[in-house]
Amino acid sequence: MFPTFDGHNDLLLRLHNHPENREAIWLTGEGKGHLDLPRMQKGGFKAGFFAIYIPSPEAHDAPDYMAQMENPPFSIPLGDLISEPEALPVAMSMARQFLWMERASNGQFKLCTTTAQIRDCLNSNTIAGILHMEGAEAIDANLDNLYAFHAMGLRSLGPVWSRPTIFGHGVPFAFPSSPDTGEGLTDAGKRLIRACNDLKIMIDLSHINEAGFNDVARLTDAPLVATHSNAHAITPSSRNLTDRQLHMIRDSKGMVGLNFATSFLRRDGKQSGDMGWEDVLAHLDHLLETLGEDHLGLGSDFDGATLPNGIGDVTGLPALQQAMLDHGYGEALMQKLCYDNWLALLDRTWG
Repeated sequence: MFPTFDGHNDLLLRLHNHPENREAIWLTGEGKGHLDLPRMQKGGFKAGFFAIYIPSPEAHDAPDYMAQMENPPFSIPLGDLISEPEALPVAMSMARQFLWMERASNGQFKLCTTTAQIRDCLNSNTIAGILHMEGAEAIDANLDNLYAFHAMGLRSLGPVWSRPTIFGHGVPFAFPSSPDTGEGLTDAGKRLIRACNDLKIMIDLSHINEAGFNDVARLTDAPLVATHSNAHAITPSSRNLTDRQLHMIRDSKGMVGLNFATSFLRRDGKQSGDMGWEDVLAHLDHLLETLGEDHLGLGSDFDGATLPNGIGDVTGLPALQQAMLDHGYGEALMQKLCYDNWLALLDRTWG
């Protein structure tokens, strides 16, 4: 089994939603969700990005989006912009949970802000956690909160989830659809990118639309990264990356993490987990061909998506690795895809 460095998960949302049960969720497992400390250790999860994500308010008359995604074609309306005063308490709650995870783990989990710390964790059999923000709703236009979260350990940020922020525009959940769905970065978004470069905060392009992607590419001095996205050529979802975008990521010495979400993997766009390895391997093959073997890794979306039944949860990582080996991926390539490429990307991004 190869150690796994994972590009994205939403465990902090589970902890935020159930703080009264956080010991069971994190330390012992409660038989729910995709991640907890014992299952991560069992599945070989050694490092990953843990996302602060602001959920949309639930409306009583909201349509059943999950049902719509079972029957493509679909185009799910985006939620309204969430203001910084609304988002900040939720983001702070998740940041607190992340810091608590380290304290509660008795040395088995560590918040990392440098690649040296991540390497030390691998050598000491400690899980390395990186604090990420998926959608910058909790950041104000003056960027004061960005500096505050950076002081708390934030080292990775996506300017948008799929709804708009004051910084830019995300893609809707739509199939089939191009990622070219709207306007690019706002003036505040351009300031955000420059500030992230100054602070060496990695910029995640997974949910941003194509115009915003292009704007970031023009502004940034860092590698282009999509922590949890797949190939549009295989599954034409708005959330997946075109070959042009993939070439731009490759040329910047950037990185893509393969998203395990079924609706971005299956060629038919459905959300059902009833699928084999064929579409997963088709995405991996295409991403390898387009990016090269130094710019691809894994970006599971654990606790944030429906997964193929063959993976199920974090303990399914060895099954995925076996499917990749059976497909002909050699051990040296597997080590790159499962762990080393993410670490090398952070060396290039963080310095």
